[in-house]
Amino acid sequence: MLVAFSVAPSGGPAPDDSVHDAVAAAVAVVRASGLPNHTDSMFTTIEGEWDEVFAVIKEATDAVGAFGTRVSLVLKADIRPGYAGELENKVERLEKALARNE
Repeated sequence: MLVAFSVAPSGGPAPDDSVHDAVAAAVAVVRASGLPNHTDSMFTTIEGEWDEVFAVIKEATDAVGAFGTRVSLVLKADIRPGYAGELENKVERLEKALARNE
């Protein structure tokens, strides 16, 4: 499965504080997991089996919790049993389709 998630603290001391340190703590957890992952400006996507992916997301969410009194978590999942490597393969199929249509 692939899960794209965004996690950020709220309720911190200053309402206009940047969340980059909190997001960095979450991304560090994901990268340390060893699971395939990709981070862009809005989401981190992680690939693996249900239990391992959600364990990493929980740990990342807990890491962000240290930065505020509340945590916002957004998830989007692509659950496709029997497939692996889709973090890269889906993008490759998209690029091939785009190239055919040029």
